[in-house]
Amino acid sequence: MRQAGRYLPEFRAMRVEHEFFKICRTPELACEITLQPIRRFELDAAIIFSDILVIPQALGLEVLMVPGKGPVFPDPITVPSDLDRLEADVDVSVKLKYVCDAITLTRHKLEGKVPLIGFAGAPWTLMSYSIEGGGSKTLSKAKKWLYAHPTESHQFLKILTRVITEYLIQLVIAGAQLLQVFDSNAEFLGYDLFMTFALPYLQEIATKVKAGLKSRGLAPVPMIVFAKGANYATRELSEIGYDVVQLAWTVKPEDARKEANPSVSLQGNLDPCAMYAAPSVISQLVRQMLERFGTQKLIANLGHGVYPDFDPDHVKAFIDAVHSHSEQLNAG
Repeated sequence: MRQAGRYLPEFRAMRVEHEFFKICRTPELACEITLQPIRRFELDAAIIFSDILVIPQALGLEVLMVPGKGPVFPDPITVPSDLDRLEADVDVSVKLKYVCDAITLTRHKLEGKVPLIGFAGAPWTLMSYSIEGGGSKTLSKAKKWLYAHPTESHQFLKILTRVITEYLIQLVIAGAQLLQVFDSNAEFLGYDLFMTFALPYLQEIATKVKAGLKSRGLAPVPMIVFAKGANYATRELSEIGYDVVQLAWTVKPEDARKEANPSVSLQGNLDPCAMYAAPSVISQLVRQMLERFGTQKLIANLGHGVYPDFDPDHVKAFIDAVHSHSEQLNAG
């Protein structure tokens, strides 16, 4: 999950001066924002400040971050012939060098305090944004492609998969110590569509990233997959080569443990809105979550991101409760 954000006053101060994607494209600014939550909280890892939509940008699509609205594609992909507009053979080591530079700079600034996570959006999620032109309540335009243009949908997904794979490899070369793939729009797909248009490409990314690192003489790094809302596919997600499966808050911990391959770790999954509770209640909820998951092979986290109106003190209460209750439960 993204750690930095509008809930932090120091982040808001930087956003007054700098446009969102300018921050992403300026390694010094991205590094500074990555470090902000690390300075505030006793976190166990840092996640680079970037955005999943840098990949559509690298493919030649314009993406704007509009205040109060979110990401907007002024000229989205609307018909199959629009795929010809994509720079399918883009060299991400050049086009997205700014993210790699931010990774390298942040690794140095962290001085080994915590590991650094790099991330990318999954093919289906990036395809759906590119077709919808931004966020959507139904993703009906993107899902129409899956039914009306299945061949071209696979063509688009294959282009994205190749670029995402090489991008993730470049992030590790730059210094990322873990990788996470976000399929944020998986929740709009039923089981059959997910198994056809999402899961195979998630698997290909995991397989080819690890093979690509090995071919370059680099050790594989742990990989996390988060297919938000794909609660029907916990078992399948745990068997495609990722080391960790992130769970949304709508998943019962007991069910996830039962369905997931025992070789993988789970991540999650407290309801983010629990951060609106009193710190004492947050502590109780954290303990319940840890008792239900068990403290082994678990990365305690929220079940989605941090919302703009969260009180940083409540986020701190969550993090501190994870540490204190874990210690107590592990001590028996």
